[in-house]
Amino acid sequence: MAIDPKTMATYSAHSLPFSINDSHSLPLLLPPISILALILILTPIYLIYKDYLSYLHLGPGGTPSTFAGYLRICFLRLFALSDPFAPPPVLSTLHPATGFLSTTTLPYRRGPRPEVRGIAPQRQMTQKGIQTYPDLAAGIHALATHQQNRLRLGTSCFEKHSTGLFAQSPLRRTCDGEVCHAHPSDGSLHLSLHPVDVAVLLEHGWGQRHPLAKGGWLSRFVPIDFVMVYAPRDDEELGVVLEIVRAAAKWVGGRTAVRARALSLELEDQQQLKLKQRGSGTSASSLTSASAQGSPALPSSARFESLVDRLFGEDGGPASDRLSLKLDPCQ
Repeated sequence: MAIDPKTMATYSAHSLPFSINDSHSLPLLLPPISILALILILTPIYLIYKDYLSYLHLGPGGTPSTFAGYLRICFLRLFALSDPFAPPPVLSTLHPATGFLSTTTLPYRRGPRPEVRGIAPQRQMTQKGIQTYPDLAAGIHALATHQQNRLRLGTSCFEKHSTGLFAQSPLRRTCDGEVCHAHPSDGSLHLSLHPVDVAVLLEHGWGQRHPLAKGGWLSRFVPIDFVMVYAPRDDEELGVVLEIVRAAAKWVGGRTAVRARALSLELEDQQQLKLKQRGSGTSASSLTSASAQGSPALPSSARFESLVDRLFGEDGGPASDRLSLKLDPCQ
C-alpha cells in the first residue's frame, strides 16, 4: 500500500509537540547557565593555548620547549621584575666600587628600544641584528682566543645549546663563570655586568635587566646583575656592544681577564663614511667601514680583521690565526 507523501508530511507536522512555524516554541538546546559555563571554561583554555604558542615561537633556550617548560615559566612570571629598566642596588661593600664602562664615552643608543618578550628564553622581537651577528660572533671568538686574555669558549651554561664566553678564573658567581652568550635568532646577548655598569647600560638605552634578575632565591636561575644587551644594527653599534662584553669579562673574571687594549668605537670612521657618502653620492649599502685616513672600503672578512687589529693592537699575532675558528660559534 503506497503512502501519499502529502499525507505523511501532514502527519509528521501534526505529530510534533510544537509548531514548526512558531519560532518562539522551539526548545533551547542548552540552558543559559550551561552556555555561560562553556564560555568560562573554553576562554582560558584558548588564551593558554595562544600563550603557549607564543612561548614556542621564541625558539630554544634555557627552558625546554615543552608544555612542562611552559608551566615552569608561568610560575616564574609571578616573581619577575616589575620594571626591567630600574637599576639594581649597589652595596657599599661591593668591590670594586666603580664599574668598567665610561659614562662619558659610552654613547646613547639611537631610536626607541626594541620589543623584548619572554623569560627563558628571552628574545628581542624587533630591530634584530641578524646581519651583524656574524661579526659579533667573531668578535666574541677573538676575545676568547687572544693570547693576552684569560677567557675561553664553551657551551652556554644558561642557554644550554649555544656557545658562551667564560672567564678562566671567575671572581663572580655566575653560571660556571659565564661572561656572555649571543643569540643567532636576533643578535642580542645576555651577560653579567657590574651593578654600576648596569645602571649606565640602562640609562644609555643599550639593554634591560633580565626578568628574573631580582636576587634572593631567584639567583639560582640568573644573577642579579644579568642583563640583555640589544643587538647591534651596524658597525658603530657593534663596537659599542663589544666594549660592553669587555666590561662584562672584567666584572666576571677580574681586570686581568681582558688585557688587550680597549676597542675604539670608530666614531671618526663613521663620520668619514658620512662625508664620503655626501661627497660622492654613493649609497650607504655600497660602503663598508673604512679607516679615518680614507682607506678604501673592505669586504666583510677584511673589514672585521681590521676591526680586530684595532681591538687588540699589533701584538696579538696575525689576524688569520685569531680568526681561524669558525665565524659563527653560536648554533
